[in-house]
Amino acid sequence: MELFGIRFAPLYVPMERRLQTLAAAAWMITMAFGGFIGLLIALYLLLFTRLWWLTALYLFWVYMVDKDVSETGGRSSRWVRSWAWWRYCRDYFPLRFERLPWVELDPKKNYLFCCFPHGVLSTGAFNAFGAEYGGYRNFFPNHEPHVVTLSQHYVMPFFRELALGLGGISSSFKAINHVLSIPGGGHVCVLMVGGAAEAYYCKPGNYRLILKNRKGFVKVALKNGTPLVPVLSFGETDLFDQLEGSRLRTIQETLRKWIGLAPVLPVGRGFFQYTFGIIPRRSPVTTVVGQPLEVPKIENPTREEVELYHEKFVAKLVEMFEEQKYNYLEKPEEKKLIIE
Repeated sequence: MELFGIRFAPLYVPMERRLQTLAAAAWMITMAFGGFIGLLIALYLLLFTRLWWLTALYLFWVYMVDKDVSETGGRSSRWVRSWAWWRYCRDYFPLRFERLPWVELDPKKNYLFCCFPHGVLSTGAFNAFGAEYGGYRNFFPNHEPHVVTLSQHYVMPFFRELALGLGGISSSFKAINHVLSIPGGGHVCVLMVGGAAEAYYCKPGNYRLILKNRKGFVKVALKNGTPLVPVLSFGETDLFDQLEGSRLRTIQETLRKWIGLAPVLPVGRGFFQYTFGIIPRRSPVTTVVGQPLEVPKIENPTREEVELYHEKFVAKLVEMFEEQKYNYLEKPEEKKLIIE
């Protein structure tokens, strides 16, 4: 039913779908504001409750004892990654995870998965690598995933434990290099190369990536001889539209440089209507792992060597998009991958 330009949900909706919507909304709020919520909870417990001493002990442990865990491989938890919450999230959109049929990973090697596009909250990558319901273990049972997220997450009380439990590590060079240099292989580092700034380009049907000047990931891969793996989430940019404007963008960029997050104003849906809100739209996203690009191990790669393998990676990514868009996108002939 539509009234005053607002498209309302039907009165009768199966309970399963209501739970899916609730899970998606809770996930959006937690991932966007969980750090600040955790900080407020810690301050409240510390200043206004009898649990102040327990909270103080926890904060001492976080900032003095456990402060480097996100830099040294993280602390993934199968229990956290297996919460039913993530299954309802997966089924809401729905989210799928696939690999090209000929893709295999050497169990004796580590890999750097380079994911695009970032979208507002990297929904496809989260399902594929941060939870147990995406099917990652079926495809790559010999490799433990480590999802690179903002370093700021790991200084926020309580929220950091969730981020760590989901397999998160810091976005610093040290943290990524640590995982890629683990001897014996068996680890995958998952990196959203475009970062938070790429969220500004999240609009339905738009595949515009920030990659042209992002070359640090190539350098760390060469330093460790780690293959670069292109990963594309088809449909990621269809989950939200967003408000735009030159003055708004100036404010957003100022905030992003300060807090590390891209403060986009997403336009999704609400609980009882489909026209506006912060809940992602119910639209399918398929995350596909492509063929690894083998790179040599060069302890101190030159600028020319970094440029060479960056160009090779970009070419492989574009080729993969052009081949696979016909399998996952509507009107694929109109969709182009724009590299900035």
